[in-house]
Amino acid sequence: MLTRDIYAAIEQERRKVIVGQDEAFALMVIALLSGGHVLLEGVPGTAKTLMARTLAYMVNAEFKRVQFTPDLLPSDIIGTNVFDLATSTFNLRKGPIFTGLLLGDEINRAPAKTQSALLEAMQERQVTIDGVSHPLPAVFMVLATQNPIEFEGTYPLPEAQLDRFLFKIVIDYPPTEAEMQVLRNYNSGFDAQNVSATGLRRLLGEPAIAQARTEIKGVQVDEAILGYITALATESRRSPDLVLGGSPRASISLLLAAKAWAAMQNRGYVVPDDVKFLARPVYRHRIILKPEAEIEGLTADTAVQRILGRLEVPR
Repeated sequence: MLTRDIYAAIEQERRKVIVGQDEAFALMVIALLSGGHVLLEGVPGTAKTLMARTLAYMVNAEFKRVQFTPDLLPSDIIGTNVFDLATSTFNLRKGPIFTGLLLGDEINRAPAKTQSALLEAMQERQVTIDGVSHPLPAVFMVLATQNPIEFEGTYPLPEAQLDRFLFKIVIDYPPTEAEMQVLRNYNSGFDAQNVSATGLRRLLGEPAIAQARTEIKGVQVDEAILGYITALATESRRSPDLVLGGSPRASISLLLAAKAWAAMQNRGYVVPDDVKFLARPVYRHRIILKPEAEIEGLTADTAVQRILGRLEVPR
C-alpha cells in the first residue's frame, strides 16, 4: 500500500469518529509515518484523547494512557524489576511505555524527573532498567497533552524534552457547524469510549507502516530545499524576536516531516510549500520569545511567519 493510499484510507475512516480537526489529524499521521512524537496543546474537551485512540485503533497499535500527576514516578512509566520469592529471581514488570501508542495526559503535571523517563524512549526507542536496555516496538509513538490555561501545579517541560517532539499541535475549539455535528453524533448514540461501534476499521499494521516509511525515505529533496530549511534555522537563531532559535534537530524534523507530507500528497519530491506548511508545528515549541516580543503580542507562530517572510523562496 502506497503512502498516499494509507493517508486517504485513514482520512476516510477517521471522519466516522472525528469531526473537523483536519490539519491536526494530518499532522499526527505525518508524525506516525516519520517515526516522530507529538505534543498536543488544547483546552479540555477538544477530542485530544479521542484522536489518539482513533489513530491507534486504525493502525492496529496497542494503546495505553498514563495520567501524569505530581506523585508519578519514573518506574510507573518504564517499569521495574520485581523480586520473586518463589524463584529467588528478579522479573521485569513492564510499564505502560511498552506499547505502540502512548498517550501521556497532562504531561506538564509531573515533575522533571518523571518527564525525563520518556527521553531515552523517544530518542532511542528503548528504555534502560537497572542497566539493561529493553527495545520498544518498531511502531512506537508518544502523544503528550498539556493544558494551556492551567499553570498552578504544573512543571514546564524543559527544552531538551520539547526538542524531542516532532510537532506541537494546537487543538482549538471547533467551528460552530462542526460542533453542531458533534452534538448530532452524540444525539444519535455515538460513544467516544467505543469507537469500534461506529464501524471504524483497522486499516493497517506494522508491515504497511514500515513500507510507507521506506517509501518516504526515497522522496527527493533538492539542494535548494535543503538550503531553505537551513536558512530558516539560521534566521531563527539571529531573530531579534527570539531568545532561542531552532536547533539542528528542528531542521532534521522539518526535513523528515516534509518528505512524509510529500509522499502523502502523492509526490516523490518536496516543494517549498511543504516546508511552509510544517514550519509552525515543528518550530512553535522549540523557540523562545523575548519578553518584549511577548508584551507586543507576538506569538511563536507569528515569529515563524516573520522569519519565513524574510527568506527567499526556492524556485
